Amino acid sequence: MLHAVIAAATEEAARNPLIPEVYDIIWSLVCFVVILFFFWKLVLPRMQKLLDDRAEAIEGNIAKADDAQRKAEAALVQYTAQLAEARTEAGQIRDQARTDGQRIVAEHKEQATAEAGRIAASAKSQIEAERQAAVVSLRSEVGTLAIDLASGVIGESLSDDAKASAIVDRFLAELEASEAPSHAAAPAAGKI
Repeated sequence: MLHAVIAAATEEAARNPLIPEVYDIIWSLVCFVVILFFFWKLVLPRMQKLLDDRAEAIEGNIAKADDAQRKAEAALVQYTAQLAEARTEAGQIRDQARTDGQRIVAEHKEQATAEAGRIAASAKSQIEAERQAAVVSLRSEVGTLAIDLASGVIGESLSDDAKASAIVDRFLAELEASEAPSHAAAPAAGKI
């Protein structure tokens, strides 16, 4: 038995302690194959499906973001075009309003000038009519006064209206004729 103990001791001394026994390697290999099979058939497909779903969702979100960005850029271009069009239209409206305002002002000036001319012409004709009425009234009053004065100076009544009227008219005509040259000479004298 001694030989068996010595042989076992020598055998134990020759073996490396870092290398496991063959049965440990076989059982570890069997456990590894079972776990590998379990992961290969159950866990990896679920994990791959989860990753594929996640990648699909990310790609979908990227596509949606790209689509939204394209729509936003299109909306920005459209908004810019509408803004430019609105500015152009506002400029045209402003220019049209300015020309309409100038036209209205010109029309009102013409109307005011025409109205002022009409009023001035009406006033001139009214003044002329009043002057004529005043001349007629003054002629009759001056004639009456002149006849009364002449009657008082002569001492006789000048009752012949036709003759008296002719004398008064002749006197007034001579008076107007004598006043006309003096009026014409007065402005000429003022110019000298």
